[in-house]
Parts: sequence; structure tokens; C-alpha cells
Amino acid sequence: DVEGGNFEEDTACGLCYTSGTTGNPKGVLYSHRSNVLHTFITMGVDTIGMGANDVLLPVVPMFHANAWGLAFACPATGAKMVMPGADMSGAAIYELLDKEKVTITAAVPTVWLMLLTYLEENDLKLPHLRKVVIGGSAVPERILRAFEEKYDVEVVHAWGMTELSPMGTLGALPPSLADATHEEQIAFKLKQGRPPFGVELKIIDDDGNDLPRDGKTSGRLVCRGAAISSSYFKGGGSVLDEDGYFDTGDVATLDSHGTMHITDRAKDVIKSGGEWISSIDIENFAVGHPKVANAAAIGIAHPKWDERPLLIVQAAPGEKPSKEEVLKQLEGKIAKWWTPDDVQFVDEIPLGATGKINKLKLREMFKDYTLPTA
Repeated sequence: DVEGGNFEEDTACGLCYTSGTTGNPKGVLYSHRSNVLHTFITMGVDTIGMGANDVLLPVVPMFHANAWGLAFACPATGAKMVMPGADMSGAAIYELLDKEKVTITAAVPTVWLMLLTYLEENDLKLPHLRKVVIGGSAVPERILRAFEEKYDVEVVHAWGMTELSPMGTLGALPPSLADATHEEQIAFKLKQGRPPFGVELKIIDDDGNDLPRDGKTSGRLVCRGAAISSSYFKGGGSVLDEDGYFDTGDVATLDSHGTMHITDRAKDVIKSGGEWISSIDIENFAVGHPKVANAAAIGIAHPKWDERPLLIVQAAPGEKPSKEEVLKQLEGKIAKWWTPDDVQFVDEIPLGATGKINKLKLREMFKDYTLPTA
């Protein structure tokens, strides 16, 4: 009697596909058990922390890992859920936030860039909103500061994957930072945060050896937990190692408190002279320039250094930033040798279905590009 709920807990409940920005999309088949366990994780105070009095707007679509689990967390807590339509413009999102008195919302950074631009242009506020969850890609400092300093909205930086159902870490402040300075708290929130109960993380080298949790050493991030997929749909076998860990494909650091900071995707990392360059850091600092709407860094083949970074920029509406202006924005914020060898401007940086930068498309666009010689 399936209608009465009399079925095995590992019965299939839903199928989502990875966004495929670094390869072909793969199907992840969720069970009723994994979705229930993941819902318990999202309900914690240091995760989403919602209650029956909250109004949630999951701008992140339900095909993106069940709207990051909110599709189940809302009915589980009794929270009102507001569903957006196809219009992701700043005006449309603001209308929903204001009209429905939304208290918690969630989306990728590109959505919030559009909303913040609309708020600024129209001198609007967000009196009802108390928390915004930002994930899918690293949150730029510009977005974090705007929400917290100008609109008094708490930012929760989240990281996860379709394979994790998708909760991996969240940037809720630990007790040790409760009385820290604002700048110290901002620095913490720019990291991906700590894993909630039910999720374990560690970093390893290419030979599978554990690496130190010193907040400095980068390694391949692996994860295990109660709601992590063991294999892909029709994918032919387990994707977990002998200890049950899933290789996320991310490169990250972990500190002694378990705080995780992603430095790149393994397939997107730029390797120059045998050393790694974080494309994420370059991108986020570049987006901090007021004339820049979006930015992406990719590796371009170099005869001496193997690869060197190329920075691709989409200008803000009505702006025409110069190469020199963009590079100056990076000075003092990244290692000098990380500085991109060139800056190229495009009308629009391609995004995937979930709003992430599509680096596969960018690499295709610039496959014949040659870096300028010194």
C-alpha cells in the first residue's frame, strides 16, 4: 500500500542531475530515507534554522537538488513556501520578497547581484528579510557586505553538491566568533563554513593520504554522511571509497575547527609553474569592482608555466572598465604571481541552468586564444 506510506524507506523519491559545468550531468536518485535525513539536517539552528513562523522563497529551482532541500524542509517545519516563476530579475524577486513578507530566501550569487542592483537603483529596503542563503558558487565579498551592512540581512554562505542531497557546510558563526570584530566575522563568512551533524569532511593528497587541518594546506575534499549518494543513476557501481567517502572534485582547506574553504574545482584549478592558482579568489575580487557585473578566470596554456590565468569580464550595465582598472582591483588582494596575464571583455558570461558560470563553454569560446607575450 504505497499510498498509505507502507513501503521500504529506500524506495526512490526523486531524481536530480548534477549541473554539469565541469563534465556531463549525472543522475542522482534520492530515496525517501535520504530526503528525510537531509531534512532533519536542514532544520538545525546553525543550518537553515527555519520555523513555522517563517516565510521562505527558494529562488534556487527544485531541479537544483530539491531547491537545496527546502522543498521538504518547509512542509516539515510548517513554514510558508513562496514559489518564484521564471522571471529572476531584480524587480521580480523584490516584488515577491516584499509582497509575501519573506523572511528567508536562497539562491546563487548571480541572482543576488541582480537584486542588489535593483535595490540600489530604486532606493529600496528589505524590512521583512532576516536571512539569505547563498550557494552554488562562492559568495563575493561585495554581496556579503551589501546584505549585512546596508540591509541588515544575515548571510549564510552554503556549500554542497547534488550528490550530497545537497547540504555540505554552512557558514553560521561558531561561538568563538560571537564577540569577534565585524571584519573577523566577514572573513569567516567568506569561507564555506562547517559541516552540520551528519556530514564528515577531510582533505587528502593525490595518493589518498590525509592532509593537516591547518587552514593553509590545500587538498582534494572528500565527504561522507547520512544523505550522500553511493552511486549515480545507471552509473555502474559505487562512487565511494573503501571508507565511504565521496570525492567532491573540489580543492579546499580545513582548519582545526572544521571550517572549510574551497579554493577551486579540481577541473578548474589553474596550475602555473607547479603551483595552484585559485580562480575563485581572482573572480570574487574582480567582481568587487563597481564596473564589473561578473568575472571568470580560466587557465590558458603557456609554454613556460604550463598554464596562466586569463580573466574574462562582463561589464556592469552602462560601464566600460579598462584592463588596467580591473587588474588594479586585484592588487594587494592576491599573490602577485596570480595576477592574470590578460583581461578579455565579453557581452555576457555564459551560465548553466542553475546560475553557475559555465567554464566548459568559456574554455570552448577561448580555445584558440593565445596569451600576450611579455
